[in-house]
Amino acid sequence: MELGGATWPDVAATGSACVLAVPVGSLEQHGPHLPLDTDTRIAVELAGRLSRIRTDIVTAPPVAYGASGEHAAFAGTLLVNHLVLADLLMELIRSARASFAGVVLVSTHGGNYEGLSLVRERCRADGEAALVWAAAVAGGDAHAGRTETSLMLAIDPAAVRMELAEAGCTDPLEVLMPRLRAEGVRPISSNGVLGDPQGASAAEGELFLTAMTADLADAVGARWPDPGPAT
Repeated sequence: MELGGATWPDVAATGSACVLAVPVGSLEQHGPHLPLDTDTRIAVELAGRLSRIRTDIVTAPPVAYGASGEHAAFAGTLLVNHLVLADLLMELIRSARASFAGVVLVSTHGGNYEGLSLVRERCRADGEAALVWAAAVAGGDAHAGRTETSLMLAIDPAAVRMELAEAGCTDPLEVLMPRLRAEGVRPISSNGVLGDPQGASAAEGELFLTAMTADLADAVGARWPDPGPAT
């Protein structure tokens, strides 16, 4: 079930046995070749895939704005701060109590880390039935490089402008992190790319999506056992 298209009787009939999956993304620059809502599209895709392998998942409309202060110097980036993001997500989790068995936040923007950490702490303290899950690709580059370009080629190739794709700063993220925190992305990479999109492919993106979906499903299954096929 997709929550946005459901009616309240639809939710009343089955929601208490279901987990609400809330995609959490961002609206921020992703280089000259990827759309601003790249993170949100990836989060929506993963939540949708989860709903196709578990019968008890309801997908919510995405939280399409994230903590993107490091990208604020680029046109089009819209953001909220970490505390606002945490407060918003907590309000959603609390309001879901009356309708659902629990909530899983599916986040695909690394900049949301601080806000998500606050949500984890508050949920633990308050005993909320919630799981905070953040996407990761082992060995992937940092931002708008090969990893995210491959993911977008698998999800929506028409949204990728490969003719405009170009490498940015390719230094390892652990080396860049102190400067990113202090200065943001623009002084480090004028085109907004942290990595190199060359070599990206839809086939590679599908492999990434499959692995992330499996990880997400395992995390959800550890919290809420899979009810199995509908009878």
